[in-house]
Amino acid sequence: MLTSSWLTRYPLAVIVLAQLFGTSLWFSVNGVGLALQEAVGLSEGDLGLLTIAVQAGFITGTLLIAITGLADRMRASHLFALSAVLGALINAAFIGVADSITLAAVARFATGLCLAGIYPLGMKLVVSWTPSHAGAALGWLVGMLTLGIASPHLLRGLTLHLPWQWPLLLASLLALVAAYMIFRLGVGPHLPTKASIGRPWAGLNAFKQRQFRKAALGYFGHCWELYAFWALVPFLVTRELERLNGAASLQPWLSFAVIALGLPGCVWAGRWSRKAGSAHVAFVALLTSGVLCLFYPLLGSFSPWLLLTLLGLWGVSVIADSAQFSALASAHAPPERLGAALALMNAVGFGLTIPSIALVTALWSSQGVAVIWWLLPGPVLGLIAMHGLNRHTPRT
Repeated sequence: MLTSSWLTRYPLAVIVLAQLFGTSLWFSVNGVGLALQEAVGLSEGDLGLLTIAVQAGFITGTLLIAITGLADRMRASHLFALSAVLGALINAAFIGVADSITLAAVARFATGLCLAGIYPLGMKLVVSWTPSHAGAALGWLVGMLTLGIASPHLLRGLTLHLPWQWPLLLASLLALVAAYMIFRLGVGPHLPTKASIGRPWAGLNAFKQRQFRKAALGYFGHCWELYAFWALVPFLVTRELERLNGAASLQPWLSFAVIALGLPGCVWAGRWSRKAGSAHVAFVALLTSGVLCLFYPLLGSFSPWLLLTLLGLWGVSVIADSAQFSALASAHAPPERLGAALALMNAVGFGLTIPSIALVTALWSSQGVAVIWWLLPGPVLGLIAMHGLNRHTPRT
């Protein structure tokens, strides 16, 4: 059991582990997607709908906490813990409604609402404890988000011979542990624990800052590609396994590996940002994933081993820029409205994931790997928007 002394002695470690455990709820259903197709007859389009429902819930939740100022008026650790507990309960309740696509989508939407109190608040908690090294610290945080996104595939691999409900229940258990960890930790000393009640949409003030706008626009391009790529990973891995005549049981393990490679990518990017600057690191990572997005479909008939290797490289680069965009945005947002500004930026960014996920999941059966080209506008427009962004992240 985690001791109180450990929880308060290593705040960054506590936050990133809690982020890992809490965000295991995000793709919990995707981890058992193939089993759900067999057990309750869901189609690829249905799985896409459930993924979109989570994203829509997250967007709605981030907008709510941004509009109401809840992210800055309520103690961040309390909001995180409450969200994690509710998310764990709703994720477990999905098991009882999985055979009804309508109720299943409602449950996933509600899970997304709860995630809005986990991910943006995790960023605020990191800044409240380690403001002078936000790029490196947020690299760990987003790395753990990536591992959390990948964890349902790992949980499915570990429980492959058990009913599909087990990975969902384990994800809920992890979220409860995350709630306890953050509730015990509390908020760091470098930000006010509460903000005075202000105007709705106070987070929009951050967009008056030119550098914040550039960071946010780069982040929006990154979001268009990121979650749609993660949604495609099981399909892309399955395609290569079939070409290799490999065992289907390898699919969750390889899917986990591709997505989880984003963790070392985020950590490497965070360390590099302390020398090269967050803007430069974000540009290189976004450019790398954009190049892969362009050329991967052209190489679709090449060796499956080459395609799997490129998927691994893509898994590293596709998320490496995320923390650096958040660090840049945090540096240029008004400190007293940091929570609202980050929540609003997340809401817009995740709003862009809905059409991209809908496109690739709906068109996969007809277009195959060529569907990846629908993701290319994100990196291209993001790179254009970043022109003139400060090379070095200012210290708070």
